[in-house]
Amino acid sequence: MTEAVQGVTGSRVQWPAVRPEVVAEVVAGLSARLQKRLDGAAAKLAERPVERTGEDWRIAVDEETELVLHAPGGVVATSGDVRCGCLLAPACVHRAAAVTVCPLADGEPSAEQVEPAPAEGQLPTSAPAAALPDAPHDAPHDDDPAAGTLGAAERAAVDLLHRVASAALAAGVGGAGAVLQAELLRAAHRARLAGLHRPAAAAVAVVTRIRAARSGEPDHRLADLVAGLRELLGLSTALSAAAAADTAGPDVAALRGTARQVYTAVGGLRLYGLFSEPVLTATHAGVLTWAVDAGGGLHTMAEIMPHTDAAAAAPQAVGAGNRAVRLGDAMLSHREFTRAGLAVQGATRSVAGRLGAGASVRAVRAAGAAWTAEPAARLWAEPPTAQVARALGAAALPPEVRPAGGELLFLDVTLLGAVPHGPGGEPSLLADCGGVVVALRAAHDHPGLAHRGNLALLATAPGLRLRVIGRLERSARPELRLLAVGEPPSAQPPEDRAPEERAPEAPVLALPADRAGRVNLGLERLQTADLALPPREAVPPLTALPAGPLPPSTPVHLLSRRVEQAVTGGRAVLALGTGAARGDRARLRSAGLATGAALLEGLLGAAVDQPRDVFGRVVADDHDAFAAAWLAAAWYEEELASALCATAWTQEVPGNRP
Repeated sequence: MTEAVQGVTGSRVQWPAVRPEVVAEVVAGLSARLQKRLDGAAAKLAERPVERTGEDWRIAVDEETELVLHAPGGVVATSGDVRCGCLLAPACVHRAAAVTVCPLADGEPSAEQVEPAPAEGQLPTSAPAAALPDAPHDAPHDDDPAAGTLGAAERAAVDLLHRVASAALAAGVGGAGAVLQAELLRAAHRARLAGLHRPAAAAVAVVTRIRAARSGEPDHRLADLVAGLRELLGLSTALSAAAAADTAGPDVAALRGTARQVYTAVGGLRLYGLFSEPVLTATHAGVLTWAVDAGGGLHTMAEIMPHTDAAAAAPQAVGAGNRAVRLGDAMLSHREFTRAGLAVQGATRSVAGRLGAGASVRAVRAAGAAWTAEPAARLWAEPPTAQVARALGAAALPPEVRPAGGELLFLDVTLLGAVPHGPGGEPSLLADCGGVVVALRAAHDHPGLAHRGNLALLATAPGLRLRVIGRLERSARPELRLLAVGEPPSAQPPEDRAPEERAPEAPVLALPADRAGRVNLGLERLQTADLALPPREAVPPLTALPAGPLPPSTPVHLLSRRVEQAVTGGRAVLALGTGAARGDRARLRSAGLATGAALLEGLLGAAVDQPRDVFGRVVADDHDAFAAAWLAAAWYEEELASALCATAWTQEVPGNRP
């Protein structure tokens, strides 16, 4: 039985995902002449109609030529799965264009394959944020302490990865075409075969973000691409230094990374559901559910599956909330578990807090706990400044070893209302958190998720006190990506009066009993009836920021914009702005950022300083000096931004307490 789905680019039909090593192999088979035509051929192929029949995607290149992508499970796994009917096949530009158009596979198995029985041992994670390539059979045992030093194969892989990554930085987004992307994927595959899993995963992530930038994807963020290149070049530089010093130890093992997460037995657990959030990437969609144990530790459970249709990805993520929790014999959905509990025997857990779901795990449904009761309440007992410091520290760790919930903040806030923000004057919801004004942002901007609509409704209730969970947004002003909201300890309505009979002096949540006093903002939609509002005249409008001086801004943007300009325009574009940047260096020094000024001067100097032949023509180099200067400036900007973010959460605005 087959099912055909047709569409063109206007309908956003999703191409199948492709393994990174397949892209590298197919593009490497092209002649130099065809490689020059690859970007144009890929752009034309993306406009062609696509027909899917079962596990085959068919594209009519022209009236006589058909291209077939065989993708079991939605992923093209080998170069032989890409077939073209033209005379030049298999060394034709059509096959290379096809794998260039396809999104890159995350490199992890589907959710059904994540936790095979038994669960003990090494199991991969299904969360896309922590995805790592699968381990090849001939990979070295990177968990062996004796394998701390880098071997010859690893050193060669590191050198290639660093060289290609430096070339991608020097080319910029505009110059990093399909051929350079394939070279970076080939270097990533070689690193993975050598057991350098963390650098390999970073390289694949950089290619994915370069593609998103070049195609203008709506979820592209330049900050993510800068962070990806910074991590990749930082890893390759650190590994090269370790190889030169011939050092060994846990630092080298951490830089190398692991292919699979290790699950250890933790015995019995009493879990209390906290909240669920939708997960949405270019290739995967699902839900991630958080729980707290009796000791206050955080754990996660995921239900994430690949998708091949961008239009159906958001509904798939929302629908995953109604799927059963994959833990023992527990018969409750992820959404239900956020308001219930589980008693687990034989539990296994990864370092990052992911719970295993093997055959030896037993779990039964149990009572949940309110956010205002133990053990959940202790999450809100930690001072906000300490939570911010913890979140900033966790963000610097690799995803596979990052403590569960390290990036989450648990705060009690009072909504202040919405004020215009940014160049477009879009409304920004502000809240008071112990005298600190915090901007509340949607955790995800996809219109198919409930985040934005819920935030807009909350903006109509200034004065509303909430207990919230969110992710820290690193900024010079306090910002939080809101994930879930609930009733604060003192906001419980009297039991002898129905919510509709109250006339509150300030807005309060009036949630139905089955909501247990909390809302998963990405999966569930708030209704007007869920807010008990006072008479309109009782709430003073918020027309501007609360009274009181704001801390002076630090001109870190003078350095960050040059770091970003190097990523977007490349070395050549950055070299053109050396004269205009003279004033930027002076402003940085006057603000007390002498190191930043020196790094900016070094970056611009490295961009201009290119070797030339006797006739004055620029000679191609390995861009190593330029990459080193950019990396130093990028890391300085990263550390400075973290310090400014931590400082912002410690500065109260006078007169802001309600």
